Amino acid sequence: MKRIVFIIGVLIMTLKINAQEYPKVILPGDYPDPTIVRDGADYYMTHSPFFYAPGFLIWHSQDLVNWQPVCRAIPEHKGSAMAPDLIKYNGRFFLYWPAAGTNWVSYADNIRGPWSEPIDLKVGGIDPGHVVGEDGKRYLYLNDGWVIGLTGDGLATVGEKRKVYDGWGFPKQWETEGMWLESPKLIHKDGYFYMTSAQGGTAGPPTSHMVVAARSKNVLGPWENSPYNPIVRTYNANDNWWSKGHGTIIDDVNGNWWVVYHAYANNFYTLGRQTLIEPIEWTKDGWYVAKSKGTPIKPKTQIKHGLELSDDFDGSTLGLQWTFWKENGTPFVSQKDNRLTVKGKGTTPADGRLMLVTPTDKNYITQVEVSVGRNNTSGLLLYYSEKAYAGVVSDGKTFTVYKNKDEKFTLPNKIGKCFIARIHNRGNNLVISVSRDGIDWMPLIENLDVSRMHHNTHLGFYALRPALVSMGRGSAVFSRFVYRNAIPAEKDMAAYLMVSHYDPTHSVHMAISYDGYTFTALNDAKPVIAGDTIADQKGIRDPHIFRGPDGAFYMSMTDLHAFGQREGFRETKWERDEEKYGWGNNRGIVLMKSWDLINWSHKNLRLPEVSKAYEDVACVWAPQTTWDAEKQKLMLYFTMHFGRELNKLYYAYVNEAYDKLESLPELLLQYPDPKSSAIDACITKIGDKYHMFYKTNDGRTGIRLALSDRANGPYELNGRWYDTSPVACEGPNLWKRIGENKWVLMYDIYGRKKHNFGFIETSDFVHFKNLGEFNEGVMKAVNFESPKHGAIIQITKEEAERLEKHWQTKK
Repeated sequence: MKRIVFIIGVLIMTLKINAQEYPKVILPGDYPDPTIVRDGADYYMTHSPFFYAPGFLIWHSQDLVNWQPVCRAIPEHKGSAMAPDLIKYNGRFFLYWPAAGTNWVSYADNIRGPWSEPIDLKVGGIDPGHVVGEDGKRYLYLNDGWVIGLTGDGLATVGEKRKVYDGWGFPKQWETEGMWLESPKLIHKDGYFYMTSAQGGTAGPPTSHMVVAARSKNVLGPWENSPYNPIVRTYNANDNWWSKGHGTIIDDVNGNWWVVYHAYANNFYTLGRQTLIEPIEWTKDGWYVAKSKGTPIKPKTQIKHGLELSDDFDGSTLGLQWTFWKENGTPFVSQKDNRLTVKGKGTTPADGRLMLVTPTDKNYITQVEVSVGRNNTSGLLLYYSEKAYAGVVSDGKTFTVYKNKDEKFTLPNKIGKCFIARIHNRGNNLVISVSRDGIDWMPLIENLDVSRMHHNTHLGFYALRPALVSMGRGSAVFSRFVYRNAIPAEKDMAAYLMVSHYDPTHSVHMAISYDGYTFTALNDAKPVIAGDTIADQKGIRDPHIFRGPDGAFYMSMTDLHAFGQREGFRETKWERDEEKYGWGNNRGIVLMKSWDLINWSHKNLRLPEVSKAYEDVACVWAPQTTWDAEKQKLMLYFTMHFGRELNKLYYAYVNEAYDKLESLPELLLQYPDPKSSAIDACITKIGDKYHMFYKTNDGRTGIRLALSDRANGPYELNGRWYDTSPVACEGPNLWKRIGENKWVLMYDIYGRKKHNFGFIETSDFVHFKNLGEFNEGVMKAVNFESPKHGAIIQITKEEAERLEKHWQTKK
């Protein structure tokens, strides 16, 4: 019996581990209009190449999650090729696609090629979808519900087009681009033909696109719309994915079913439409619907996932990562001795020769060594189309920096004809630099906004891609092309940054430490961000800093000046009556975001403006930010109460721009003793557990801990006190020592007449070592005293040195 219980337990654990949350990204970056076919235990997928050539990169997988590129099927194609259909029929692979006002087909007996020259099917329309009817004949569906017959070999059309399907009538109040019935993909199952289509438009508003289903007993209809439509859709702009649509359904070797589709990452149109997957299930009445969990396939052999973008040019032919813009420029390039020679053309990036790769990250660095030839201008760009690009080029004498197509500036090139160009794309915020040796970099422009370089501004359905450009009659030589995710890992960290406030200034203060023990304040201990410049109450408290999964810094703080009347910022002690609302009543917090810790965006978040339900809120204190791994969202949490009730902890999700809430606040933790409150939470994920340290006043005033499997709870409390202070403390902050299995809990000892921070250290959260207070133990504050309610994060050496240089010269 015990053995049976054990086996059941193991099975439950296995299912729990294998269960995954969906949708899941299977190809990040610009891989739109996915079409997928199963060939036994192998799956093949390709996407729209548009004007990029060679076209139709085909991917291979054995688990639908890990994909490896195998070939580019069509070296040259006319016009903008899009929305293909990849199928296998009678042992042969076929690829159908529209371009240049007609539809084309190519075929291959081996998926890796060779593929035939494109054959013109001489039929208009877009988004072809191949199907074999109950009569054994082949048909090609097109957009707007049209269908035409194919010859037995599938290489020509027969008869006339006929319209057999009108699409699904979605609610008129939905915000879309229009009807736009597109991408019919067809299968035959259990006596029905199922057609999966897209409607609503592929870009425009975030809620535009969708996947819909219809079925018919006959390949030519009549078609019955699914009562479960839409199968997939973005319902509001707070979704992680915008414009979800253009789906294909596929079964796996275990009989499970999946829908593969594309979508834009929230607020990242520049990355293009990425390929996503989620499981579907069949209903008892013969339809399919999406579900949130599915069991992944376990392949016999593991496929290395993805496409390496960096290139040492060590072969004789171009790697699969490269495409050209509106040409197959392969005849104009050559590789030898780790050097790529590219013959130039044109005079600007709009008509130059371009070689591009597909970026996969929101925060990335790309760089390349450039040798400018005679009568040549060359460099590194981020390129959307002839209408939109940014980057740096040189003729050897000057650097020309493009801020966009119509705005550029030049400056002397003191490096020479051989230089290294680098672009750091920090979430659509560029730093463009050049270097002689790759060690010392000269920034040419910082904080260049490229967020509008996408389809909704310039049309085309492309993505903003790193591009090598060679212009003029001569040639450029490129070497050591690098693309890498620029989010630093712990191995990259070299220092610690502390933020805190100081009662006399009610502003943000910063201090740096290189050993995690001795901290030195920046700006001679004066504010680095003045509270009266960012807060409604002209003062801030409780600053917290968090590095997000995108590598950006998120700083939140209480919008409150405790001495506003004394400083002349208001006529009363508090904003509102203390009898009714209590000490320090306020209604807002300050949100700030930065990529470099120097330049910050700024938003005043006022709870009554979020909802009238918070019109009478008494306080909104000590906001902090964490990453909810399950929701894949930034979670803001804070102390709040109404009237004179006790404080409770609340949370809400905040957008990536860090300037609005995406959900209304919900209760995170209410202390179980009705006479005590819980405030000043600090949440850190360690392993698979979220650790929440917080302050309570249950018997004494100090720091306790609660644990949860989820960022938003529920949290389990324990009765232990974690601070070692004999007087009241608050504002806990947990931070990790670089490269060590040691965590430090810092807290604000406000019960002392002279405020200070206390510190304890642990490796297991059971045993703690008392490190004392600043300047009263091993922790040292060099040039400051009496900090309040702080937070500490790890930073890189470059980030630390940049901060020190900035505040050393800016006094």
